[in-house]
Amino acid sequence: MATTAAAVWGRAEQQDFRARVRGCLLGGALGDALGAPADGLTLAGIHDAHGPDGLTEPAAAFGRRGAVTAATQMGLFTVDGLIRAQVRRDTGAWHPPTDVHRAHLRWAATQRDWGPDERRKDNGWLAGEEWLYARRNPPRACLTGFGDDVLGTLDKPKNPTAADSGALVRSAPFGLLVGWEPQLVCQLAVECAAQTHGAPAALLAAGAFAVTVHGLARGASVGTAVDGAREQLAARPGH
Repeated sequence: MATTAAAVWGRAEQQDFRARVRGCLLGGALGDALGAPADGLTLAGIHDAHGPDGLTEPAAAFGRRGAVTAATQMGLFTVDGLIRAQVRRDTGAWHPPTDVHRAHLRWAATQRDWGPDERRKDNGWLAGEEWLYARRNPPRACLTGFGDDVLGTLDKPKNPTAADSGALVRSAPFGLLVGWEPQLVCQLAVECAAQTHGAPAALLAAGAFAVTVHGLARGASVGTAVDGAREQLAARPGH
């Protein structure tokens, strides 16, 4: 995902970048698992379930402690799609939104199938992981948006009124494309968000999150990364 940057990096820079990738994906999964017991609860509901201080330590969700939600599931499939897009880059069939969309369709299969379908030759390693075949509170817009193989566009997005965070939570991996310019990272995240969430609040939040992660992965401060995201949003309709 970082071919351009890696070509000019030394060993130390490459190791640092790999650490940032691991930190992004593992940190997101840990945060997701910590927050899973509060998923869908109001603030009052969190206090009722976990006390006045809220969640201060891991609690049970989906029958055990440490379980992740659909956010982590979809984020992993975003990575899967980006890796496949990179592999196709020199084949003349390079279109990252399509590869990410196909990956998310494989995620959708985990929400309706009992387990991996060994007859499907395009599933790859990730879709063969048994533990992913579990419903973990997926947003309805994600299930309906990935309910067919039609590719949404910014002009005709899927679920045009869906404004929840279901697209944002799978968008951090776009920010790991450190060899890309911020405007391209934002565009890819927004186009992929349009497959399930068409409201500007959802589309642009996904793009802003991806660009913020992108800035951090490149070594910027949080403030500078957020400013970069705001700059990308300023020219977009509905911001």
